Amino acid sequence: PLLHFSPICEERKCSHFLDQAKRGTMTIVTVATCNLNQWALDFTGNLRRIRESIAQAKAKGARLRLGPELEIPGYGCEDHFLEDDTTDHSWEVMAELLKGDETVDLLCDFGMPVMHRGVRYNCRVLCLNKEILLVRPKLYMANDGNYRETRWFTSWHYGWTVQDFVLPTVISSLEKKQTTCKIGPAMLRLADTIVAAETCEELFTPNSPHITLALRGAEIITNGSGSHHNLRKLDVRMQLITAAMAKSGGCYMYANQIGCDGGRLYFDGCALICSNGKVLAQAAQFSLTEVEVVSAAVDLALVRSKRGAFMSRCEQVAEVAAVPEVVKLDFALSASQMTFPTPVRELRVHHPMEELALGPACWLWDYLRRSGQAGYFVALSGGADSSSVAAIVGSMCQQVVKAVKEGNATVIADVRKVTKDEKYSPTDPQELASRLFYTCYMGTDNSSEATQSRAKRLAEQVGGNHYNANIQSVVEALVAFFVALTGKRPAFKTAGGEPRENLALQNIQARLRMVISYLLAQLLPWANGRHGGCLVLGTANVDEALRGYYTKYDCSAADLNPIGSVSKTDLKTFMDWSGRNLGYTVLKEVAEAAPTAELEPITGTYTQTDEDDMGMTYAELSEYGKLRKQQRCGPLSMFKALIPMWGPTSDRGLDVTKVAEKVRWFFRCYAINRHKMTTLTPSYHAEDYSPEDNRHDLRQFLYEVSWDWQFKSIDKLKTELASMPMRRADTGGHA
Repeated sequence: PLLHFSPICEERKCSHFLDQAKRGTMTIVTVATCNLNQWALDFTGNLRRIRESIAQAKAKGARLRLGPELEIPGYGCEDHFLEDDTTDHSWEVMAELLKGDETVDLLCDFGMPVMHRGVRYNCRVLCLNKEILLVRPKLYMANDGNYRETRWFTSWHYGWTVQDFVLPTVISSLEKKQTTCKIGPAMLRLADTIVAAETCEELFTPNSPHITLALRGAEIITNGSGSHHNLRKLDVRMQLITAAMAKSGGCYMYANQIGCDGGRLYFDGCALICSNGKVLAQAAQFSLTEVEVVSAAVDLALVRSKRGAFMSRCEQVAEVAAVPEVVKLDFALSASQMTFPTPVRELRVHHPMEELALGPACWLWDYLRRSGQAGYFVALSGGADSSSVAAIVGSMCQQVVKAVKEGNATVIADVRKVTKDEKYSPTDPQELASRLFYTCYMGTDNSSEATQSRAKRLAEQVGGNHYNANIQSVVEALVAFFVALTGKRPAFKTAGGEPRENLALQNIQARLRMVISYLLAQLLPWANGRHGGCLVLGTANVDEALRGYYTKYDCSAADLNPIGSVSKTDLKTFMDWSGRNLGYTVLKEVAEAAPTAELEPITGTYTQTDEDDMGMTYAELSEYGKLRKQQRCGPLSMFKALIPMWGPTSDRGLDVTKVAEKVRWFFRCYAINRHKMTTLTPSYHAEDYSPEDNRHDLRQFLYEVSWDWQFKSIDKLKTELASMPMRRADTGGHA
């Protein structure tokens, strides 16, 4: 919301700023930060986007520009950081920035890897007027969850000190002939203020550097970050950012990557500028815009006033560690012209279902435009998972059309490149989907008319090219092959077959759908007179992956999976939301239907459902997943955690023995199916309890499935609890 001033207040304010301008004591500084859609190792594209962000910052009158963490090579280079080429090319990009006018009259805070005395650091490089003022190494590495920074970088272990850094020849040979600068966590003293930097993870540590830096006089603190999207977690990050300066006072600037830079993560932007804990500017969390710059005019007089009036803070200043300074008194951030401070605004946080509609959709668009493929294919079953994936593709098309209508030149160029139509500017999401999206319902004798109808109608609402195929003859051909080979005919359990016969007959159907999916993805564009081939999208959710409730190399085996770390519970809510907000009304029917694989014959006494097959509900699976990963629970710890949640004194009122049985069943299912995680399709990361084996959840895949010692510990505790009185825990509320 804009601030409104009365004519008298407005007149006084103008007079105040005019007086400051006459005295040369302006305290208003204009600063800019950005979201950048960088791509790992795309040095040409990354340089172009950095230059564009600088141009936009200058156009907004900024004197300080902040960019994301490792923006020059891209954050997601991973083991490529170990290659000297990555560092060398980063310096070459830096040289290009120093050659031009990018840093003239603009203090730039860049992110790149730096080698110093044989040690690789994740650094901020502060530049001004074609000169490097400071190389600021990261103090604390992100090394959990999806992050592995200590595999590639070393923390700065020399405390609040600086050293001489010898610049590479590609820099020293430039116009300035600069050969050295300082490296270390120093502050930059300018003519009118003090600027300091911290990097991403440092904000999240208990003793963040900004605490010391603010106490030592830094009035503007920058944070170049590489933070990925986690469902429902933006407000946590934003609270940390706003709280950073809420107590000590100061301006805090946050920059972030946005988009898919080549891996499973979606970096979710939200570049931010805060002053004294209040938001002045905020960039988008989800967007197809490659470069978004936000700026704010910050009144440092308010910072100084807040600090000077906070007497206990003033007492602490003398006790804090000394921080070295790099002095540059011939440059001021404050402008010579009169500038009004930016008014405070409300922080924007998306609804969780809106996050699911936008994040994976933007991730898919980045992947599609950068992969050189022609579109996406989904085996659309009419069930919750594949229907959710189709809705996300539809959301992607809606976002693309919206960006085209807004005149986004990059999106227009990309959509023309993907469709191979040099004059194409889509105006309708359904028409765009007809060029990019293919679906097929692959029915057998076990499929129902209801799922077939839902799949067809959803595809029509999204706008994709839909096919209805009966693959029963292909299934029967494989069964006939087995009979001819062995002389044995397997049967479903409803016809008296053993569990292994029943399972094998289900798996034939599931795996054939994967094979047919890849056939159709390659040839359907050709059959429709279009170029190229499609990427196959997987449709397994995080709960089924955790339980192992899917066939290895079935439709879970694909090129990408936008819902691979999203829970079934969230997907059902998402379908209801999408039906109302995206226009795909069929999703309401899908959400209301009982989840079923439709791989077994339906009889008068038996209908296959997912939860009956699994021996647990999806709600229980989500709880197991959170306890196993986020709370780091083994079998015994999980049993202890579930007793107050599900046991005799809880609303569920389960017997202790029943809780123990549930825990044992989950861990047995998890153990015997963990091997499936080694082949899990790369999935959009949305939940921290994802069991994804390749990056996030590093555990063995061959288990001793009896869990002998652990389960005996559960039995011992169960016996002890049986003889103890139990009462409901005090919730701390009113009766």
